[in-house]
Amino acid sequence: MPGMGGRLLAERAREIQPALRVLYTSGYTENAIVHNGRLDAGVELLSKPYDRDRLAAKLRRVLDGSGPVGEARDPSLRSG
Repeated sequence: MPGMGGRLLAERAREIQPALRVLYTSGYTENAIVHNGRLDAGVELLSKPYDRDRLAAKLRRVLDGSGPVGEARDPSLRSG
């Protein structure tokens, strides 16, 4: 998206629809989302590569609002 990243788009969309649930997906860790292996509060991230089953499970969890908020649950994002 020229001139706007996913984080800014999500923030603007939540200004209009505060209850909007957002799932980020990325092939690399974006500093705007992950800090020292932890996600910013309220951020959900699915790292590439992923298969349909993993995508479906993550989408279900995000839509249901289950799981701890703000902790990187993807093992590739956790610091040692």
